[in-house]
Amino acid sequence: MGKRANHYDAAFEEFLRRSRTPYVFVDEQRRSLLHDSSLKSMDFIVYSQGSRNLLVDVKGRQFPSNGSGGGHKWENWATEDDLQSLLEWERVFGTGFRSLLVFAYDVIDGRHHREFEFLFEFREHHYAFFGVWADRYADQMRTRSESWQTVSLPSDSYRELRSPISKFL
Repeated sequence: MGKRANHYDAAFEEFLRRSRTPYVFVDEQRRSLLHDSSLKSMDFIVYSQGSRNLLVDVKGRQFPSNGSGGGHKWENWATEDDLQSLLEWERVFGTGFRSLLVFAYDVIDGRHHREFEFLFEFREHHYAFFGVWADRYADQMRTRSESWQTVSLPSDSYRELRSPISKFL
């Protein structure tokens, strides 16, 4: 494992390594060109025991969002570009692959640890990983900010669609 600047990506990669899940880390420093358009790269290609392999984009969030002072617990926003690119990669890779948003929550206040069945400890942080199929996210997403081109799921939809990462591997 190389040194990753993004601690969420590094934690997810170490989780894959410790669980002996085969994966490829994708170098995101350059956008890929496909049919004269630019696509954001996914973060990982994960070889799943399930019927399809995974094209993963990791979205790192604090839990709760405002630190220990409270705030929203289940931030699930992404950019429109994240979703469009993931879904296009899924078309490019074909039927053996499915796009997945992985929300990596850095549970920064120990009082919240009991809210999770499984926390992954890495570099003195505790992470919870939840996945949402990109196509299902896209079906129910709402505009969060037009100026930032971000989208999110309503809380009820997110609770319904998310699952612990173990369900996808």
